[in-house]
Amino acid sequence: MKTLKTIAAALLVVLSTSAFASDDTKSEKLNINYALNAYIDAVAHGKINGLNEVMDKDVKFTSTRGLEIIHHDKNQMLNLLKNHQNIEQNCITEFSIVESTPTQSVVKVTMKYDGFSKINYLSMSNTGKGWKIVSVATSYI
Repeated sequence: MKTLKTIAAALLVVLSTSAFASDDTKSEKLNINYALNAYIDAVAHGKINGLNEVMDKDVKFTSTRGLEIIHHDKNQMLNLLKNHQNIEQNCITEFSIVESTPTQSVVKVTMKYDGFSKINYLSMSNTGKGWKIVSVATSYI
């Protein structure tokens, strides 16, 4: 009987621990840092896992190249990034939060290459189901 109680107690501890671990993972995905890291991992390191879930369904991507303005939607951007999957960019990536409220945030992501920099401004919204990227504006300097 003592062995049965010990096994039951051990099983309860294992189940409780695994339940808390899954709650931590779920709450981590609601965090703004998770969304930001998923974006940076995709554009700088070619790791696109998790990017789809942190982009709003209506996300807009805008790039300025000289006088030309280029627009992409979510599917176009995901396809472009899939073509660059697992390709490590030869750059130094930094980010800073420009403005943040409990529901909105603007983040500047700078990718420094030799001779130029790619600047991305991410507009992010807290949807209640996690932070989502709603727009990305890119320029080159």
